[in-house]
Amino acid sequence: MLRPSLKRYAWLSIAAALATILLKGVAWKMTGSVGLLSDAIESFVNLAGALMALWMITVAERPADDNHAYGHGKAEYFSSAFEGFLILLAAISIGYAAIDRLMNPQPIEAVGIGLLVSVLASVINFATARTLMGVGRTHNSITLEADAHHLMTDVWTSVGVICGVGLVWLSGWLWLDPVIALLVAANIVWTGWQLLHRSAGGLMDVSLPEADLIAIETTLDGYRRQGLDFHALRTRQAGARCFVTLHVLVPGSWTVQLGHDWCERIEADIRRAVHQAHVTTHLEPQEDPLSLVDQALDRPAEPNGMPL
Repeated sequence: MLRPSLKRYAWLSIAAALATILLKGVAWKMTGSVGLLSDAIESFVNLAGALMALWMITVAERPADDNHAYGHGKAEYFSSAFEGFLILLAAISIGYAAIDRLMNPQPIEAVGIGLLVSVLASVINFATARTLMGVGRTHNSITLEADAHHLMTDVWTSVGVICGVGLVWLSGWLWLDPVIALLVAANIVWTGWQLLHRSAGGLMDVSLPEADLIAIETTLDGYRRQGLDFHALRTRQAGARCFVTLHVLVPGSWTVQLGHDWCERIEADIRRAVHQAHVTTHLEPQEDPLSLVDQALDRPAEPNGMPL
């Protein structure tokens, strides 16, 4: 079953980023708070990430071709890695502004209206993040999930900034505003690192999550009870699509047609157990010792260099 286009959700993220940039920029201008400035800077990162997400989702949805026989799904990892990189740059900018304000304190003005505007921006981000997270998990899109996680981080960051600015207003402690901005910078550094780590895992063909591996093994156990066996199970994720390969060991007396029919059933059951899975099986006779020497990725070779 083909996944529906997710580009409209990237457009939703772009619209939300533009709206929050405007609102948070107004809040910063009204109050002069470096904490709210840091919040507005992060919204520019949201916009850049959303634009990259739209581009990479467009690429990922292209069908397989002669040069990309496995499709273009891995393009989504470039989006999340790019967003992680932008988050780190934003953290540096926020930290610089916060340290400058810590050394040169300035009073905060028009706090009430400024915070109200910032709260409205946070509500927009929260609603957008919830939508993107639900769609991303339903359709296994790392791009939308990364965007949603970033927006939710932005929401909690905004909550912290709003509370901090309110405390500065009530207490008069001007140093509290840049300190909160530094905490915001540290928080989004962690978010950026997580996105980069997850993207690297996808590009390095990390195996499927444990829940999917358990689902595959549960499926195979049903066939083991019927006398079949398996080895050389390998999995990897490529954006929304995942790939599963395994060797199926059947009685050597079976006909090719009978073995093929069983492989078709196994592949269909794995596809039902794991969403968007492309399954490839290799048929081998149980009685042949050579069926057991190809479990590793690289097969051993005979002294003359020919594979066993």
